[in-house]
Amino acid sequence: MKIARDQDNVVLIVKGREVRLTNLRKIFWPDLRITKGDLLQYYADVAGALLPHIRNRAMVMKRYPHGAAGAFFFMKRAPTPRPPWIEICRIDHGSGNVIDFPMIQDEAALLWVINLGCIDLNQWYATCDDVDRPDYLHFDLDPGAGATFPRVIESALIVREALELLKMRPLAKTTGSKGMHVYVPIVRGPEQKQVWLFAKALAQELAARHPALMTAEYRVAKRPHGRVLVDYNQNRWGSTLASVYSPRPRPEATVSTPITWEEVERGVRLEDFTIRNVPARVKRLGDLWKPLLQARGRFDLRKFV
Repeated sequence: MKIARDQDNVVLIVKGREVRLTNLRKIFWPDLRITKGDLLQYYADVAGALLPHIRNRAMVMKRYPHGAAGAFFFMKRAPTPRPPWIEICRIDHGSGNVIDFPMIQDEAALLWVINLGCIDLNQWYATCDDVDRPDYLHFDLDPGAGATFPRVIESALIVREALELLKMRPLAKTTGSKGMHVYVPIVRGPEQKQVWLFAKALAQELAARHPALMTAEYRVAKRPHGRVLVDYNQNRWGSTLASVYSPRPRPEATVSTPITWEEVERGVRLEDFTIRNVPARVKRLGDLWKPLLQARGRFDLRKFV
């Protein structure tokens, strides 16, 4: 699908669904002259690999009406009016607070959400049929003040080794922002709090074994300088991380990109993966995160929780 670059507003018919796209020539990355239309084209180009990872999950919208360098705001409730084909995931947050999240089920819904000014996508950790039981756990390796990206890579390899010793099959991606994400596909069963408790125990154990490199201290003021945070807390209920293939509001228009462990070992840079080259990479390599979607190879966390 090609999105017009010479018009501000267009109407596309995507598999029979009418999608109105607006402000296509608005600059979203000033230094790179990347427009909102370019962002929409990027998502159209990677939709085949992306959609299976976000389908049937509530989507928290992070909207950047003035582009990557501008202010943003979070929006959970699906806006109205909206197309009748936008599917909703209703999640009870307690005390009568039920939130109707949008779901991105197909390419039309994807373009509709991005057209709202979303740059990265932030999906729920469990599918909508059981929002309390995730099908993966993860660690956000976040470099603190004074920590370089090579230290993030070193930490990722340590996390990988620990998970593989437990017979898990971890997958890696860049965050596109500062660090790396390590995910493990799990058998759906444990509730989100149990997954969080397991991630917390492992993160604290790794930080204790590698105190010069890692920390599990969530309070910023108490984190030691130059350490990589093994952030387990992102596994808590209701939290989200930027999804796979999400561009990030960074000056380089970097993308949260799946990478092989061989690439991690050789050394990568966040700047290696951008809106401009990730579609070609996906076309060449396919979806490196397919194991996160498959029924086989999932780890049964119930033996630990």
